[in-house]
Amino acid sequence: MFTDSSHNAAVLLLAAGRGERMRPLTDHTPKPLLPVRGKPLLQWRMEALLQGGFHHAVINTAWLGEQIEAQFGPAFAAPACSPAPLQLAYSREGRDFGQALETAGGVSRALPALGEVFWVMAGDVFAPDFVFRQEDVQRFIDSSMLAHIWLVPNPEHNPAGDFGLDSSSGQALNTAKDAQQPRFTFSTIGLYRRELFLPPWCDTPPGNPQGTRAALAPLLRAAMDQHRVSAALYTGSWTDVGTPERLALLNAAA
Repeated sequence: MFTDSSHNAAVLLLAAGRGERMRPLTDHTPKPLLPVRGKPLLQWRMEALLQGGFHHAVINTAWLGEQIEAQFGPAFAAPACSPAPLQLAYSREGRDFGQALETAGGVSRALPALGEVFWVMAGDVFAPDFVFRQEDVQRFIDSSMLAHIWLVPNPEHNPAGDFGLDSSSGQALNTAKDAQQPRFTFSTIGLYRRELFLPPWCDTPPGNPQGTRAALAPLLRAAMDQHRVSAALYTGSWTDVGTPERLALLNAAA
């Protein structure tokens, strides 16, 4: 388990999904390994983490997960980003349970390896301008929040957004209860405190020994109702690479 200092904050890279909307591209290749501008989609996240000084990550896998492990092995090195590699561990949901466990279920499965404060992000989102900052982690550690998430302006495929943002307090809002507030889309990038994945917020035991599938949004909404989730708006380049058409547009713009 990693300590809760900003320099040692661990990362969970979500890479277990089947990628149904990306078929047939994902019939033989897991979505995080699809090439975007010359390198696997997941590699963009890993390089950005190294540039920010983060060196420990867990990758959860299910569909064709053995390909991800074969691609990156126990460590990912990018000397142009950092002299030290990104040390990798794998949470093999497909091998252990035959399916992906969704986001909260996947976090619970990996929780024993993540420490008290950690990053979580989807491996199939392209956000080349996002910077992982040590100071963001330290600010979160010093707060009373259970989560700090980054929101983005709503893309065409999610015009209604996911959550609100109180610009005066920096708190994320459960838009089911704050329907009059502007809504933004969850970028999938966030910082979390271990506490959010323990009772009373989450009933799945650490390590998720039963392989329980669980979504993240209900936990976030419950914490938002108690004013325990902060948020920031990220306005850089961001694409949920969810369809072959979106992937093609990214590569055409290279």
